[in-house]
Amino acid sequence: MTDVPTSGPLTLAELEAIPVERLRGVGQKKKASLAQVDVHTVADLLTYYPRRYIDRTKEARVSDVAPGEEALVLGTVARIDSRRTRNGRTLVTASISDGSGRLSVTFFNQPWRTKQLAEGTVAAFFGKVDLYRGAKQMANPVVDLVGDRTGRIVPIYPQSDKAGLMTWDVASFVTESLRRCSERGLGDPLPADVLAQWGLMSRHQAMTLIHGPESMSDVFGARSRLVFDELLRVQLTLLRRKRALELACVGVQHRIEGELVDRFRSALGFELTAAQQRTMDEIDFDLSSATPMHRLLQGDVGSGKTLVAVHAMVVAVQGGHQAALMAPTEVLAEQHALGIRELLSEIEVPDDRTLAGWRPLRVELLTNRVGAPARRKILAGLAAGEVDIVIGTHALIQDGVEFASLGAVVVDEQHRFGVEQRDKLRDQGRSDGRVPDLLVMTATPIPRTAAMTVYGDLDVSVLDELPPGRTPIITHRVEDDVGLSEMWHTVREEIADGGQVYVVCPLIEESEKLDANSAEEMFERLAATELSGRRLGLLHGRLSGHEKEATMAAFRAGELDALIATTVIEVGVDVPNATVMVIESAERFGIAQLHQLRGRVGRGSAASRCYLVSTHEVTSDGDARLDALAATTDGFELAEVDLELRGEGTIFERRQSGRNDLRLASLRRDKEWVVRARSAAGSILDDDPSLGRYALLADELKWFLSDREGGDYLLKG
Repeated sequence: MTDVPTSGPLTLAELEAIPVERLRGVGQKKKASLAQVDVHTVADLLTYYPRRYIDRTKEARVSDVAPGEEALVLGTVARIDSRRTRNGRTLVTASISDGSGRLSVTFFNQPWRTKQLAEGTVAAFFGKVDLYRGAKQMANPVVDLVGDRTGRIVPIYPQSDKAGLMTWDVASFVTESLRRCSERGLGDPLPADVLAQWGLMSRHQAMTLIHGPESMSDVFGARSRLVFDELLRVQLTLLRRKRALELACVGVQHRIEGELVDRFRSALGFELTAAQQRTMDEIDFDLSSATPMHRLLQGDVGSGKTLVAVHAMVVAVQGGHQAALMAPTEVLAEQHALGIRELLSEIEVPDDRTLAGWRPLRVELLTNRVGAPARRKILAGLAAGEVDIVIGTHALIQDGVEFASLGAVVVDEQHRFGVEQRDKLRDQGRSDGRVPDLLVMTATPIPRTAAMTVYGDLDVSVLDELPPGRTPIITHRVEDDVGLSEMWHTVREEIADGGQVYVVCPLIEESEKLDANSAEEMFERLAATELSGRRLGLLHGRLSGHEKEATMAAFRAGELDALIATTVIEVGVDVPNATVMVIESAERFGIAQLHQLRGRVGRGSAASRCYLVSTHEVTSDGDARLDALAATTDGFELAEVDLELRGEGTIFERRQSGRNDLRLASLRRDKEWVVRARSAAGSILDDDPSLGRYALLADELKWFLSDREGGDYLLKG
């Protein structure tokens, strides 16, 4: 580490510049092993944190562990063997001794364990202890090889048999790194008042104790400090981006009150919910400002997001501007176009080019399926200002699309777009340098702290109530033949009573061909058995746009009793007469997708049901997902469960290098630290927006963003 400046505390940027092979013991083989777990520099190594700790002052002895308890046992492999079971699976059995007793450990279909756990190997085994033939046993425990390491608290690092990397390797390299950093110490970018406010230790102390604690309280204190650092970097990035946008951009200042908006509201024929009124007020405030709107609209399935978005677009049109809505799929764009045209069918806009001085408000659909003559006509209408609202897919941001005066952009299901696609639509919409207002919609509820992190540069509006008249959906799990028989009996009764049914086929993989085959097979089977004699429709991604449209139109018109479909009906389809949703192989879907699918029923006044069919073996996580869906229809509650089960991967993108910027922080476990980091970021930027007086912090942010496209990466995926 001789090429590092020789004075002043070390920064993460400096440590990032030092390759791991500079450390004693890291030759070409270990360098390759570390590279396989994304450790290339000393900074990477110091932030390759232990995944758990063995408290050797409290470690469980085999003799003390009671059946039914989860325990971490440290022991030596006394014997290990492998055999084939009658059904052809491999069963590995090991006998573990810790001096107080013996524990049997079994592994199913993991033949490689015989090499990993050779006789004499010292390892930590974590799992639930059960009794089998009177003896204590663990089935498929988590295994950490620890060797003969000593100490009161032993850190266990993520290991990789494939990479040939063991916990003691990492520990020795980390110890060497910290020893060589000790003379200069690690620089601390946090102001003293922030450290004092939240009771945080210094960074050097935190980094030392996270890797070499004397007690578990050392671990907790060190972790809190390092978690805060990670979250503060993210929050400062997002808040600076938000404030820079507000300062640098001039928006389109809209007139909120007016005849067009009044006509739109009076033509609705129903009362808005309090949540819809509140979010419309928040959006109106943004639209009336000279600062461009930058808002996320979160709403559960069926909460009326589209209506709120249409209101924003009508406000833009009222001032003589245009509006665009970008959806991720052609099916969803087509559904939006149908619904919005219906909502605005009686609305007229002023136009001096007509004799009457008025013309119908013009809504157009622009996707790659639109033929060349129709496309030319739409593009000419957009450029001339004759198309008021355009709804489309990525086709909206292709070359040749020009607007006369784009005033508002709505992006549906933001998580399916990159930020550069969203911004391209805004940028191409005006020639006067002003920035159109942006409303991002999502029907996937996001927990508050996650939204604060992922969408931290957006203001957030939440639709948290359903319109009156919507009936609750009763959700059933179906797990055996008896349940299946009862379900199809109910489906037939529902059809006989005039209701309609969705049957969603299992997700095979990211392959339209396989999913289409699955749907076709299901269609043929049901036509011959459970739904024989009923009017069935088939919908999947390989059908042409015309075929999809015709099928959906027939289903909407009540000409079909059941629609057998793939997940193309996940969003955007609204058939109030559909009262039953059957989801085959439901365990293959995630919570958010199941919740979206379920939301296709219960859209009218009749009681509705959703059946989650899982007649095959289901994992414990799959069980938890399906149980959660059966227990509640609250999307925000389900989002918390999803975050708990799947972790940050569901909502926080991994950066391009494949490493997660939240290496230690967890949006599940560290909710209070997210709020504190947001507060601290706001205070720091209030005090010094340019961070001129916070040189170390400014340098760290510069390092943090060096390969992250100025913070936009946080909004992708």
